[in-house]
Amino acid sequence: MKMKEIKELSNEELSIRKRNLRQESFHLRLQRGSGQLERPSRFREIRREVARIETTLSQRDATQTQRTAVKETK
Repeated sequence: MKMKEIKELSNEELSIRKRNLRQESFHLRLQRGSGQLERPSRFREIRREVARIETTLSQRDATQTQRTAVKETK
């Protein structure tokens, strides 16, 4: 997924997507251990997509925290 697509998803959808990617990563590690892994490059794709999702979630959290702080000062 591209960053643009990720930013369009809700927090709940991002959390679900992140969990699914982590499960896929786990299954790929098992396949690698048994010698059945067909696309080793998929590890990199998953790792980067998880990082994009985590970045988006943390940015949203920081923005929300900042908005809350501004409201409390007024």
